Amino acid sequence: MANTYSPSRAPTTSRSKLLGEVSLAGKRAASFNPQTFLRGASEGRTTLQCPKHQTLFTQGDAATAVFYILEGRVKLTVISLQGKEAVVAMLGSGDFFGEACLAGQPACMATATSLDASTIVRIDKATMNRALHDEPAFSQLFMAHLLTRNLRIQDDVIDQLFNPAEKRLARTLLLLTHSGTESEREQVISKISQETLAEMVGTTRSRVSFFMNRFKKLGVIECNYAGLRVNSSLLSTVLAA
Repeated sequence: MANTYSPSRAPTTSRSKLLGEVSLAGKRAASFNPQTFLRGASEGRTTLQCPKHQTLFTQGDAATAVFYILEGRVKLTVISLQGKEAVVAMLGSGDFFGEACLAGQPACMATATSLDASTIVRIDKATMNRALHDEPAFSQLFMAHLLTRNLRIQDDVIDQLFNPAEKRLARTLLLLTHSGTESEREQVISKISQETLAEMVGTTRSRVSFFMNRFKKLGVIECNYAGLRVNSSLLSTVLAA
């Protein structure tokens, strides 16, 4: 008699085992909390308490870990062969950086420096890869970060190509406040030097000083002891000009 396959002949023990594994995986996914993972210290994860202006890694260092900002701000800078420095990103709470190591990048392409006293989680490359593979909730969180970062980079390139320095500065100030489209909201930026703003905008400190004085006269920014207060009306008075 020819051999035929019938689903009913499948061993019940194998089927039960499979259903058990699926159930276990489902419970594990449901119980996994990305924020708990990012805030908890264990093998492969280290929580760093960084003072102001601490260097986390330097351009050219071996790329071996991903970092996540729990609190504070981090500046990413690059230096050209001619010694010219530029700020390529200003990051805050909830941001990852150093993720290029996951794509096989052997060396850090930028220098990361804390701008404030910051709490930062360092995640080893192997631990990060394992979490992305095993935990869908964490993978979704990280993917959302990558997509947002990619859109930001595209906007930055367009900004540099088509907008004059004054509009680039206005956009930079708004991004630093995270004011978005909330038109009536005011935000305070912690103290940041005009040199840093110039590096972010891609212009000179003297030009930044000139535009900042103009913004003050327009009443859209105000300097005080807490830092720099930016009114979102800057969006309509400068960017729409």
